[in-house]
Amino acid sequence: MKRTLEQIEEQFQTFQIMNEEGEIVNENAMPDLSDEDLKEIMRRMVYTRILDQRSIALNRQGRLGFYAPTAGQEASQLGSHYALAQEDFILPAYRDVPQLIWHGLPLYQAFLFSKGHYKGNQMPEGVNALSPQIIIGAQITQAAGVGLGLKKRGKEAIAITYTGDGGASQGDFYEGLNFAGAYAAQTVFVVQNNQFAISVPVDKQSAAETIAQKAVAAGIEGIQVDGMDVLAVYAATQEARNRAINGEGPTLIETMTYRYGPHTMAGDDPTRYRTDEMDDEWEKKDPIVRFRKYLENKDLWSEDEENEVVEKAKEEIKAAIKEADNTPKQKVTDLISIMHEELPSNLKEQMEEYEEKESK
Repeated sequence: MKRTLEQIEEQFQTFQIMNEEGEIVNENAMPDLSDEDLKEIMRRMVYTRILDQRSIALNRQGRLGFYAPTAGQEASQLGSHYALAQEDFILPAYRDVPQLIWHGLPLYQAFLFSKGHYKGNQMPEGVNALSPQIIIGAQITQAAGVGLGLKKRGKEAIAITYTGDGGASQGDFYEGLNFAGAYAAQTVFVVQNNQFAISVPVDKQSAAETIAQKAVAAGIEGIQVDGMDVLAVYAATQEARNRAINGEGPTLIETMTYRYGPHTMAGDDPTRYRTDEMDDEWEKKDPIVRFRKYLENKDLWSEDEENEVVEKAKEEIKAAIKEADNTPKQKVTDLISIMHEELPSNLKEQMEEYEEKESK
């Protein structure tokens, strides 16, 4: 029997485990996490919030280049990442550097990426990830291919890719989902719906009530999750990962979240398209405040523990930016040398020309 549009939209009600007061409202969906797991997730969220604050300050000082703030999206980013294994591949968007860091990318290299240095895009051995994608949505088709490759090789691993709500308006989004669905690729697609594609509200991007329901057209699973609820994001990602590895196909996860800062530090002014009332509403849903309440009620977290994380983050950030600053500046010959395994004749000529200039 055919379902109506209303019936489809009703299927995609927001999945939540923990409410804004840190209370469990969906006990049956609670993931199997130890007390230490819960504390580690909190440590990562606090650390990442400090990293965001410091990165904004470093950008304003001229010590970092491109930077996309992450405050408000910690539950969406880190809850999903905590459900991954080291063997999984991450294909991030430009706001998803925190996942790369917790996947093993050294912090100083994350800073080099922001500074435009080629070494910021070189993933260390064992860190299964691609560089943050600047082109909106381009990583989605790539993730479908990586997921299919993992399946064909019989790997118990997935490809997970991230984009914002604006990415779901791109042609690559539909192509990637359709391809992954057709071939049951081991891929999880995460759309972090922070309500605005730069300044364009999500209701101006699509007539669909949810982004999650777009999974129906691709014949794959879809779920909308409270992206400020780290437990719900973790549980949804864990289930999606298991489905992919078990041959049940890919999943589209829409996390309902919010970025507290501007789209990027490149001149965006969110006060031009967001109201104070909207900001206040979402600040009440802050993922760190919510999770802190939950842990404190379980006697698993204290102000002293949080301060320790804050101080550790500050120290490591200070050391990492110093290392990034001391990294030799990239040269034109560096860029030419890493473009091809074997340089074509025209680039060999350019290499010789620049080598002569750089030697003077």
